[in-house]
Amino acid sequence: MGLCMSGSDVRGGKQAIGGAQLRPTTGADHNNVSGQNDAVDFFFKSRGLHALFTQIELSLSASKLRDLDIASKSDPMAVVYAKKRDGRLEEIGRTEVIMNNLNPAWIGKISIAFQFEIVQPLVFRVYDVDTKYHNIPVKMLKLEDQDFLGEASCVLSEIVTKQNRTLTLKLHNNYGLRVSRNFGTLSVHAEETVASKSAVEIAFRCSHLQNVDLFSKSDPFLRISRIVESGNSVPIYKTEVINNNLNPIWRPITLSMQQFVSKENPLIIECFDFNTSGNHVLMGKIQKSVGDLEKLHQERTGATFMLPSTQRGHDKVLKSQLFVEKFVEKEQYSFLDYISSGFELNFMVAVDFTASNGNPRNPNSLHYIDPSGRLNSYQQAITEIGEVIQFYDSDRRLPAWGFGGKTFDGTVSHCFNLNGRAGGFEVDGVEGIMAAYASALNNVALAGPTLFGPVINTAARIAGQPLSYDRSKYFVLLIITDGVLTDLQETKDALVRASDLPLSILIVGVGGADFTQMEILDADSGRRLESSTDRVATRDIVQFVPMREVHSGQISVVQALLEELPGQFLTYMRCRDIKPLNVQMAQTCT
Repeated sequence: MGLCMSGSDVRGGKQAIGGAQLRPTTGADHNNVSGQNDAVDFFFKSRGLHALFTQIELSLSASKLRDLDIASKSDPMAVVYAKKRDGRLEEIGRTEVIMNNLNPAWIGKISIAFQFEIVQPLVFRVYDVDTKYHNIPVKMLKLEDQDFLGEASCVLSEIVTKQNRTLTLKLHNNYGLRVSRNFGTLSVHAEETVASKSAVEIAFRCSHLQNVDLFSKSDPFLRISRIVESGNSVPIYKTEVINNNLNPIWRPITLSMQQFVSKENPLIIECFDFNTSGNHVLMGKIQKSVGDLEKLHQERTGATFMLPSTQRGHDKVLKSQLFVEKFVEKEQYSFLDYISSGFELNFMVAVDFTASNGNPRNPNSLHYIDPSGRLNSYQQAITEIGEVIQFYDSDRRLPAWGFGGKTFDGTVSHCFNLNGRAGGFEVDGVEGIMAAYASALNNVALAGPTLFGPVINTAARIAGQPLSYDRSKYFVLLIITDGVLTDLQETKDALVRASDLPLSILIVGVGGADFTQMEILDADSGRRLESSTDRVATRDIVQFVPMREVHSGQISVVQALLEELPGQFLTYMRCRDIKPLNVQMAQTCT
């Protein structure tokens, strides 16, 4: 749920990190300091809430961290918080985990909105992530299970007003006591986000790398850094590791202009041999701009690696070379580019009528209608979520179903029209959903079991209808449930089939049930769902939101709902090369 950072350094740190994101950075409510989500921002701006801010990206590095591991070095991860007026810490984001390294330079960036007119205190904490958690996404790590390495704090303006926009802070313990013990330092570099849609897709390969392993071939990966004004470098991308190969071919990467700044800006490309100890061996180094890489591709020539020498001017020229197999300039259109050009979001709603919710006549039931007018859990979810849904639904005609209830004919239905009509399932906005829901409670008996499959399949059929003639519609199914799921594998099968369609599914959990099954469906671990026939989902289309976190103030309902949806929408459009309508029209005219 949400992108604290692009991913954890799982599988021993061998996967790629960085590059242009398919999804926006983590959103937040309109008056805090965390990263911008254009869908959230657009929602608030439409209501006259215009924030005056500059979007900033923070790059973090540390030096001389404490080593808490016995057989190896610490595996550090940094967490950034905004300190609220009442002293509470609100997490903004996390970096990836870097294996076995006491001097990490994290690639993952932290996005934050700088508001010059207010003081924005920040707190940075560094943790040593235990080895047994290395295959868990960073955002799902419980910080209390990790070893604390140090803390630092500052005000955001202290960073952005520095001449080189880099502030180095001494780490200390989390009790605020500056004891003599050395916790190391943390450096924070700030850069303003470049408002550009330009990006480049590049595929690299190397030839004749020098083997630096004794008993096998090297395991190479590339690290790309950008040189900043101060002359220092900021890492922006790390490729995946290619095992046991001296002529590796890496998967294509996409770099945004935010990352490389301009075609002339110098980049440092380093090739390392991966070691699980964290002591990666430098196999060669090249300095090239994006423009230089484009020329290499055009001329089908390679660039020769150098190996830096301790003696200045005596770098060793190697036989190994870097080649650019693919170089494509592209436009990365935003969520708002599509919506403002006429793309439509069409919402659908499904409500859980299973017996696990409790007898509606019992005040303890999640479906209890309080005569005093106090909303039950489902009514709260419908009302709070409805405002956001209605805003993005153009006609506000919402298909609404119930599932798991015994309808008027005495049969249990796992997808019945909430309004009770045989001929139509649409209702008018939130008021229509609330009225249909209240009516259904009087006419439908709670039953079971809890099956998501039929509702998902019905939504998928609707989402698949316009594909042959209209690609400007995207569908969102909202499922409100108490969280006790019966057909887990059948639901996975339905979700895998639906992953090819213009469809996202928001699952909202009400009550205090164990939502482990819902979290399985929300493939935030980075591992896509698999069907019973071993087919893998084309993309992640599920987001799970527990309403108890919304009501406890941990997240806002707007942030919760729109956090992943724009990214899922963009993944679908970009994978199919579907462009905003105004761009399509302009290309047709030319």
